[in-house]
Amino acid sequence: MEKRIFGVILTLLGIGGLIYAAVLFAEGGNYRQLAIYGILGAIFFFSGVGLIRTTRDNV
Repeated sequence: MEKRIFGVILTLLGIGGLIYAAVLFAEGGNYRQLAIYGILGAIFFFSGVGLIRTTRDNV
Protein backbone atom coordinates (compact mmCIF):
# COMPACT_ATOMS: atom_id res chain seq x y z
CA MET A 1 0.00 0.00 0.00
CA GLU A 2 2.83 2.39 0.83
CA LYS A 3 4.47 1.78 -2.55
CA ARG A 4 1.26 2.73 -4.37
CA ILE A 5 0.97 5.95 -2.37
CA PHE A 6 4.61 6.75 -3.11
CA GLY A 7 3.94 6.01 -6.79
CA VAL A 8 1.02 8.44 -6.80
CA ILE A 9 3.16 11.12 -5.16
CA LEU A 10 5.94 10.60 -7.72
CA THR A 11 3.42 10.74 -10.56
CA LEU A 12 1.93 14.00 -9.29
CA LEU A 13 5.39 15.54 -8.86
CA GLY A 14 6.23 14.45 -12.39
CA ILE A 15 3.08 16.01 -13.79
CA GLY A 16 3.88 19.22 -11.94
CA GLY A 17 7.41 19.28 -13.33
CA LEU A 18 6.22 18.67 -16.87
CA ILE A 19 3.58 21.39 -16.60
CA TYR A 20 6.17 23.83 -15.25
CA ALA A 21 8.52 22.95 -18.11
CA ALA A 22 5.68 23.57 -20.57
CA VAL A 23 5.01 26.99 -19.01
CA LEU A 24 8.71 27.85 -19.25
CA PHE A 25 8.69 26.76 -22.89
CA ALA A 26 5.63 28.89 -23.65
CA GLU A 27 7.23 31.94 -22.04
CA GLY A 28 10.48 31.40 -23.92
CA GLY A 29 12.45 30.95 -20.73
CA ASN A 30 15.91 29.64 -20.05
CA TYR A 31 16.54 26.40 -21.93
CA ARG A 32 18.70 24.99 -19.17
CA GLN A 33 15.85 25.29 -16.67
CA LEU A 34 13.45 23.91 -19.25
CA ALA A 35 15.63 20.84 -19.77
CA ILE A 36 16.13 20.24 -16.04
CA TYR A 37 12.44 20.48 -15.13
CA GLY A 38 11.38 18.51 -18.19
CA ILE A 39 13.82 15.66 -17.61
CA LEU A 40 13.16 15.45 -13.87
CA GLY A 41 9.41 15.64 -14.46
CA ALA A 42 9.58 12.82 -16.99
CA ILE A 43 11.71 10.66 -14.67
CA PHE A 44 9.35 11.19 -11.73
CA PHE A 45 6.26 10.64 -13.87
CA PHE A 46 7.40 7.41 -15.51
CA SER A 47 8.88 5.97 -12.31
CA GLY A 48 5.65 6.73 -10.45
CA VAL A 49 3.49 5.14 -13.13
CA GLY A 50 5.80 2.12 -13.23
CA LEU A 51 5.63 1.76 -9.47
CA ILE A 52 1.85 1.91 -9.50
CA ARG A 53 1.59 -0.66 -12.31
CA THR A 54 3.99 -3.20 -10.79
CA THR A 55 2.72 -3.06 -7.21
CA ARG A 56 0.04 -5.58 -6.32
CA ASP A 57 -2.74 -5.05 -3.82
CA ASN A 58 -2.62 -7.59 -1.02
CA VAL A 59 -6.11 -7.71 0.40
